[in-house]
Amino acid sequence: MGTNDGIRDEAVTLHRADDETDEDADRHGAAKRRAVPARSTSTAPGEKALRRTRRAEGNVGEEGMPAPERRAAREPSHRIAEQPAFVLHSYAYRETSLVIDVFSRDHGRLALVAKGAKRPHSALRGVLQTFQPLSMSWSGKSEMRTLTGAEWVGGMLPLTGDALLCGFYVNELLVKFCAREDAHPQLFHHYVVTLTRLAHDEPPVQVLRSFERVLLRETGYAMALDRTVARKPVTPEGRYVFDPERGVREAASELPAHWPVISGQTLLDMERDDYHRAQTVAQSKTLMRFLLNTYLGGVPLATRQILLDLQNL
Repeated sequence: MGTNDGIRDEAVTLHRADDETDEDADRHGAAKRRAVPARSTSTAPGEKALRRTRRAEGNVGEEGMPAPERRAAREPSHRIAEQPAFVLHSYAYRETSLVIDVFSRDHGRLALVAKGAKRPHSALRGVLQTFQPLSMSWSGKSEMRTLTGAEWVGGMLPLTGDALLCGFYVNELLVKFCAREDAHPQLFHHYVVTLTRLAHDEPPVQVLRSFERVLLRETGYAMALDRTVARKPVTPEGRYVFDPERGVREAASELPAHWPVISGQTLLDMERDDYHRAQTVAQSKTLMRFLLNTYLGGVPLATRQILLDLQNL
């Protein structure tokens, strides 16, 4: 009996000691937690404002860390400014506007809408004239752009009389042979030279033959006139025809009868851009008329017929 009471008293003592130990541990842990300040989940107003500013500037992310650098996507520009150009022709568009067919140096032929150009006090009325060098600006990416500016550059004499008719003929050739937005800077340069020669009363026949040759060469039609398709040199005394698909060939009875026969001297003169011989003038006119008609599919040129009627050019 006494032994059992001693064991019971010892167990009670141990249990109380364990309880006291647990309570001490709890008190120690609570004291430690009080000693270490808890992490605040709130942000000072000044820091919040700074983070918002940095995020707006793209310097940091949502958590205040440096954000990856963002590069703005570069969109293609659809604005062209101060491009050398000429008006080839124009027609009315709606009540107060015009559509102008433009030949530019670096962008080829374009259709531009000149808004309000028909209004009585429009600044464009006196500027959008044919055969005058202009500095033009436009915008847009559709087939028909919008003219945003045009200035007269000057420096060229106006065309009058027969030279004016020849100028309209040259413009019609450009419209027929040049695809839209197909740049021809060399042809543009020769167009300026052609207008200058016409304005200074040079013989129209020589000026037009020269331009026709450059036009066909730059648009992919013209071939060499000083050698045959068999790579034989053309001789002055030889007789030749021009195959529209291949080039110069020696005249032969089996070739199409409607191909004009041309002397070798004429071909050599045309290759050198020399039109002083009367035979060269006559035969070059026949040859170029044949080639232009063939490449245009038989569609007649309105201005060409006018010139033929007036001067037999």
